[in-house]
Amino acid sequence: MNPRPRLATFSFLLLFFAFLAASSQSPANDPGPLFHIVKDGKWGYIDKTGQIVIAPQYDDNAHGFSQGLAVVLVGEKRGYIDKSGQMVIGPQYYLAGPFTEGLGAVWVGKVRSKWNPLSSMRGFDRTNAVGKFGFIDKTGQMVIPPQYDEVDSFSEGLTFALVDKKWHLIDKTGQMVTPQPYDSVDKFSEGLAPVSVGKKWGYINKAGQMVIPPQHDDAFSFSEGLGLVSIGGKYGYIDKSGQMVIPPQYNSAGRFSEGLVHVRVGKKWGYIDKTAQMVISPQFDEVYAFSEGLAPVKVGKKWGFIDKTGQRVIPPQYNDAFSFSEGLAEVKVGDKFGYIDKTGKYVWLPTN
Repeated sequence: MNPRPRLATFSFLLLFFAFLAASSQSPANDPGPLFHIVKDGKWGYIDKTGQIVIAPQYDDNAHGFSQGLAVVLVGEKRGYIDKSGQMVIGPQYYLAGPFTEGLGAVWVGKVRSKWNPLSSMRGFDRTNAVGKFGFIDKTGQMVIPPQYDEVDSFSEGLTFALVDKKWHLIDKTGQMVTPQPYDSVDKFSEGLAPVSVGKKWGYINKAGQMVIPPQHDDAFSFSEGLGLVSIGGKYGYIDKSGQMVIPPQYNSAGRFSEGLVHVRVGKKWGYIDKTAQMVISPQFDEVYAFSEGLAPVKVGKKWGFIDKTGQRVIPPQYNDAFSFSEGLAEVKVGDKFGYIDKTGKYVWLPTN
């Protein structure tokens, strides 16, 4: 597993979408967290108990309710629904991105007959499409006109947008914060964002000032006060002053979560704390970050879950597994997907 993917190769262009709350929905009517499912080739949503709340009816990409809205695919176009299943913004976009901080990225343009409606915003085939990205608000109004080749979602009031193969820092009005272009970028976190100028990476603040000079071969967003950087093919961690607090020594690594981070030593993954102490020895073939006290790990060809002591609390048995959220984790068995609770009990049996 590589560290968190880079914007310039993968960009914001995410397949999974999370959307802000619909203002018309009162907390009293909120069914709570919803989880996407696929049944008989159609996508819908269940609640935490496994009850269907929105019947499977969408063609794909029914993912990620967050604070009330989600993006769904109907035919070739994407729109937004609320937790009652009402279409808040009708299907009209070939590509749509996450609402964050009140704004969502959408692609506006024309496609040719060979357009694949299942295309994600991650490096879609531009030979079959001509258009640009802009941003809408939760009413569907275009607030930043389509003008960008690629974009990231907003974070801490700012985002990066690609124009003529260079990334630019913009605010929520679409104004450039600084005229300085960047070759590659990652999103803002904890007040700083990694950027590259040429072949080296540094960090800028929200004013666009370079506060940690470009000196790393690679760099990633801060998490829990530490930033992952690479020097000479090894990964380590710096603090916000740019001081190296965990020297580069790992073959690969991730971002801190719940006080621990996954690192690869040789071909195996383990977990260290912020003092670089190896808390869980390298023994896994693949891993993800801790979430809600548990982490998915791969042993051989199967995935299971461990706790922070390294104990296997759910034995390896799945073809794939994802982090826990709101008490449930999605797992894959064969070509089917289901949900389990923290005891490993199925809340939704695998379906496709």
